[in-house]
Amino acid sequence: MNYAAIKYCDIANGTGVRTSLFVSGCTHRCKGCFNAVAWDFNYGDPFGEEEENRILASLAPEYVNGLSLLGGEPFEPQNQPALLQLCRKVRAEFPEKTIWCYTGYLMEEILAGRVGERQTALELLRCLDILVDGEFVEEKKNIRLKFRGSENQRIICVPQTLQQGRIVLWEER
Repeated sequence: MNYAAIKYCDIANGTGVRTSLFVSGCTHRCKGCFNAVAWDFNYGDPFGEEEENRILASLAPEYVNGLSLLGGEPFEPQNQPALLQLCRKVRAEFPEKTIWCYTGYLMEEILAGRVGERQTALELLRCLDILVDGEFVEEKKNIRLKFRGSENQRIICVPQTLQQGRIVLWEER
C-alpha cells in the first residue's frame, strides 16, 4: 500500500485532534474529489513499519483523540491488509482512542462482502468507531455539513450498527 500524506494534528476529519492517514488508490473517482491526486495506487510513498510506528507514537499524547483513515480509498482491497494491521495495533495500544474511516463504499456493501476479501473487510470494519460512507456527490455538496462533503454521506456508529443489525447514525454529543 502507498500513502499520499499523514497529518499529525488534524482537526477536520473527525472529533478533536487526530492523526490522519491518507492512503493512495481509489476506483470511485468522484467528480469534484478534494484529493484526486491520491486516486493513483502508485502515488505517494510505500507504507511500512516506519510509518506505522510514527503514527502510533503520534497517538500517545493525551490530547490526541484518535486516528482517521482517508484517501484515496481505505477500503480498496489493496489497502485493507495494511490498514487492518495498523488498526489492530492502535486498538491494542490505545483502546481509548477512536478510529474514523472515510469510504466511498456503503456500509451495506462492506457488510455484504462486496468490497475486497470479505473477512478482511469485516475485520477492518470491526476496528472502527465511525464510518463516513458514500461517494462524494458534487451536486449534493454542502459546506455546512460537519465531517462530510455531500448530503448523501452518512456518519455511522460502527459498534452500535453491528450490535443492532441496522444503521445507527452518529450524533455529536
